[in-house]
Amino acid sequence: MINVFYDSYRILFLVYSDGAFLKQAMSDVFIEEKNRAHMTKICYGVLDRDIEFEYVFSKLCDKRPKQAVRIILKIAMYSIKYLKTAPYAVVDAAVELIKKLGKGGMSGFVNAFLRKYASYKMAEPVDEMQKLSVKYSYPIFAVKRLCADYGKKTAEKIMGADSEMTTVRFDSSVCGEEYLEGKRWVYEKTPFFNTFFVKGFKRDSDFDRGFYTFQSIGSVAICDMVKGGNALLDGCAAPGGKSVNLADKFNSVTSFELHEHRVELIKDYARRMNKTNITAVCKDSSVYDEEYFEKFDAVLCDVPCSGYGVVKDNPDIKLRRTEEDVEKISETQLKILETCSRYVKRGGYLYYSTCSVFKSENEGVCLEFLRKHADFAECETEPKLNHLKMKVGVSFLPDLSFGAGFYFCKFKKSE
Repeated sequence: MINVFYDSYRILFLVYSDGAFLKQAMSDVFIEEKNRAHMTKICYGVLDRDIEFEYVFSKLCDKRPKQAVRIILKIAMYSIKYLKTAPYAVVDAAVELIKKLGKGGMSGFVNAFLRKYASYKMAEPVDEMQKLSVKYSYPIFAVKRLCADYGKKTAEKIMGADSEMTTVRFDSSVCGEEYLEGKRWVYEKTPFFNTFFVKGFKRDSDFDRGFYTFQSIGSVAICDMVKGGNALLDGCAAPGGKSVNLADKFNSVTSFELHEHRVELIKDYARRMNKTNITAVCKDSSVYDEEYFEKFDAVLCDVPCSGYGVVKDNPDIKLRRTEEDVEKISETQLKILETCSRYVKRGGYLYYSTCSVFKSENEGVCLEFLRKHADFAECETEPKLNHLKMKVGVSFLPDLSFGAGFYFCKFKKSE
């Protein structure tokens, strides 16, 4: 267990102390393959329950422990409460780890704290918003926004939703069902072509050969609602999943991306999946370029967002995003939508999507866009996933849509 705890500590230290993204940290740190699944569960779980654990510190500690000690304690707390690991084994591993890190002077504190925690009955906060914040380990600002947007009952369902399904989408040249049955994987069909939920699916050499890819169910659903045509602009494309998916629907796909290194991700993705009709361009989608005026039959703006629809898959979002971030990002989203709308041909389609569940990033942006652009009108959509119909567009919530939280709106430009 000490090795798993140590690997988890190294990754979480990069996230907490250096501001690294969890997935990048997991990619950068060498991990023994036999420990990977256990370590991954711990790292995701600790970040997901961070607010709860910080609340426990406030109740059980006279003074908040230093960063390194806090990380070790959080790993141990998650293992005791959520992985149901025997407390004595967790305490021993945590004490051994604190000594290994050269902080033996804190071993007595770690031992005493964890023994107390193992039998601790946490009292709920009195304030309702703080109570929900601790219960679901969501920042208070996010709790308040969700309650205001959807009401307390639905907000709790959103925050409490938990899905661990892996979505595997096969290339159109491969029959996914035959492939999975031949490999003896247990799978569940999704409403989308050649796309399946496969628990515990392991990537192999067929991934590199372009037989299949991993794409979130929300991303697949967005692509499914985009009508095909001749030329598509994917305005915020990296790492390229939607561009690759939609390459089968359009003769040509142009993929904009702000950062050069992420442009390379799109190119690599397209090469791996054998899509030769994708052109990746380093360009800021919020800055107008006359070259692209009314050039595309369809434009997809899957804009940068807070990510609060996918926090289970990216739990470090809850550490990073603030209320001020959410307020500022809506301005960028509207600017991208307005700029890219000028690239749509007469009679063409404009699509807007996010992986957020906050109304200010979703229907708020779209309503403002329609208010200022009379040459566009909302189009009705017929999603294949359960959803909520909003004033404009549709919202897919984690408790309704296989764990996916995202938003989609379709517009048509006048002839």
